[in-house]
Amino acid sequence: MFLLTGSAYGGEFAVLTNGFRLHTDHHEIAADRVRLYENGGFSEMAASDVVVFETEEFVAPKPAPVAPPVLTAKAEIPKGDMYSETARRHGLPEALVRSIVKAESNGNARAVSPKGAIGLMQLMPATAKQLGADPYIPEQNVDAGTRYLKVLLARYEDKDDQVARAVAAYNAGPGAVDKYKGVPPYRETQTYVRRVLNNYIKTLK
Repeated sequence: MFLLTGSAYGGEFAVLTNGFRLHTDHHEIAADRVRLYENGGFSEMAASDVVVFETEEFVAPKPAPVAPPVLTAKAEIPKGDMYSETARRHGLPEALVRSIVKAESNGNARAVSPKGAIGLMQLMPATAKQLGADPYIPEQNVDAGTRYLKVLLARYEDKDDQVARAVAAYNAGPGAVDKYKGVPPYRETQTYVRRVLNNYIKTLK
C-alpha cells in the first residue's frame, strides 16, 4: 500500500540522484517505490532514486492569454514514426525528442506560434535556415530540432543538470541559461522544463 506524504499547497520538487528536479503535486511511498503525482497522472520509480523532497513555495500565477495555434496550408502531416530514426541518427534518447515535441506542439505539424515558431519542434525561421531545414516539412523540422537539441546537450555536458539546462536553453535560449547558470527564473521556462522532464521520465518507465 502506498502512503501519501509530502502534500503541499504549492506542490513540491523531487530531487533525483542524477540531478533532476521534478515538480510534483504530491508523492506516495511504499517500501522501496515512490509515486510522483502531477496533473492527474503519476510516474513511479525506485525510492532510492530520490534524494529529497523540497516544498515549493506557492506563488499565485498571473493569468496569461493563450493564443491558439495557427494552421498553415503548406505543412505536411507526418508519415510513419520518424522519431526513433531521427533520435538514433543523432544519438539522442527517443523519449527526450518526443517529450520536446509534446511540449512544443503536442504533435501538431501545422502549429505556428504567435512569435512565428513553426511545426512539430517549433523552429523559428532563422534557426531553421541556419540548420538548412524547411520547418514546414515534418521530417526536416524534427531532424533540425533534434540537431539543435544535441548541440545544447553538448554545450552543458560537464554540468550535473545537463539535460535540464539544455531543455531550458531550447525554450529560452542558451544566453539566458548561461546568465543564470542554470534554468532561468522565468515562469514559462520553468514550467516548460518540468513538463518536458516529467514526460521524459514517464516515457522511460
